[in-house]
Amino acid sequence: MSLFIASAYAQEAGQAPQGGELFQIGFLVLLFVLFYFIAIRPQRKRQKEHGEMVSALNKGDEVVTSSGILGKVTGLDDNYMVLNVANNVDMKFQRVHLHAVLPKGTLKSIG
Repeated sequence: MSLFIASAYAQEAGQAPQGGELFQIGFLVLLFVLFYFIAIRPQRKRQKEHGEMVSALNKGDEVVTSSGILGKVTGLDDNYMVLNVANNVDMKFQRVHLHAVLPKGTLKSIG
């Protein structure tokens, strides 16, 4: 029967290149370091600055909330702030929703 069927010989498997695993591990470490400096570190810095701004908030500060409401701080609690947004209109917000502290006199100059 071997007369009609050519015998097939398996080709020997080539050797895997040396150092491939080390290259992959090094690439993953480099990728993580790059991701840390591009994404994680700046975000932590912004969180720290926001936390300092929220903790330094005082009565009488003019602020803008994350929803865009401008007002003057009339009351503070551990987690809440009361803003005077118009004559006899006070609104209560969570302190974490503070977006920015405005310079004194900004509300008068706006209108």
